[in-house]
Amino acid sequence: MKYFKLPDLGEGLPEAEIVEWHVQEGDSVEVDQLLVSMETAKAIVEVPSPQAGVIAHLFGAPGDTIHTGEPLVEFDSDEDGDTGTVVGELKQQRDSSSQREEFIVGAAASSREALAVQGTPAMRALAQRLGVNLDSLSGSGPGGRVTTDDVERAASLDRSFGAAEPLKGVRKQMARTMAQSHAEVVPVTLCEDADINHWPKGTDITMRLVEAIAAACKAVPDLNAWFDGQGLSRRLHDRIDLGVAVDTEQGLFVPVLRNIGERSSEDLRDGLDRLRADVKARSIPPAEMQGATLTLSNFGTLAGRYASPVVVPPQVAIVGAGVIRSQPMVIGDKIEPRKVMPLSLTFDHRAATGGEAARFMRALMDALSS
Repeated sequence: MKYFKLPDLGEGLPEAEIVEWHVQEGDSVEVDQLLVSMETAKAIVEVPSPQAGVIAHLFGAPGDTIHTGEPLVEFDSDEDGDTGTVVGELKQQRDSSSQREEFIVGAAASSREALAVQGTPAMRALAQRLGVNLDSLSGSGPGGRVTTDDVERAASLDRSFGAAEPLKGVRKQMARTMAQSHAEVVPVTLCEDADINHWPKGTDITMRLVEAIAAACKAVPDLNAWFDGQGLSRRLHDRIDLGVAVDTEQGLFVPVLRNIGERSSEDLRDGLDRLRADVKARSIPPAEMQGATLTLSNFGTLAGRYASPVVVPPQVAIVGAGVIRSQPMVIGDKIEPRKVMPLSLTFDHRAATGGEAARFMRALMDALSS
């Protein structure tokens, strides 16, 4: 028997969720035949077979989370040696139950000990009787151990409000990213209005924002940077790689529009359209969603005037654009209705000063109002 372990599906992503198996136990497969569709935090990835052989066992069902390096498929093969990402022959256990204890599906190696503590036979029996998913609980006991009170409290909540739905895929990764930002970033938000009354009808609003951000980064490069909170070091970038937030039913994606300061409006628009199409098709490569030097959230296409957008480390800043509206403004000695775009700029105050952020905002407004 040989085991095909879940390989790194791109950029060191630690886990993936089974979407659909394309083979069954007992099937004969060829090299590169599609085995399974896996959903990572970035996209849906099709995983091919690294060898020819007969499928002896599938580890996990649709909806299960498998960590990188955990067994995904067991091959019943007489061939010697390893192929592709088949990682050696694992020591056979005396029975299938002990083999399952060796590899807990959906549990990272670092978390197996904690799960073993939580999953004592008595606790598992209680959770099963009350219909509680132990994996969804945060234990209140020593070392994070799940207690009887934890299980009974969860069962009471389930009876009163229905079972909680575990976050999966993109939403789970978004929750982790937001928690990381909250723990690491010292955020400050500036808000202003840009006068865009002169914009002609049919203006490509997103491209105007992209170009204005490029102009602001060139005027004040301090916010086009990465910050290392552990080493207290800052890395300024010459190239501007802009993350553009894209809202989908599955959750928030942020593909990266590369080198925005050196490309034409037409090229940028084509590139952004292609990225959004790939996001909607869940075919965007993970590499296309990493490496942003700052981010744009154009939430005004939906609703909202101002916001406190979340800075994702190691980035230093994020620009938010609200709903364009008309409001009275003093022009000379007259009051006139003018179209304005509300702007929000959140920056990490560890890495940038208030003056740098204010000058960036001023440059951004000037570029939009020119």
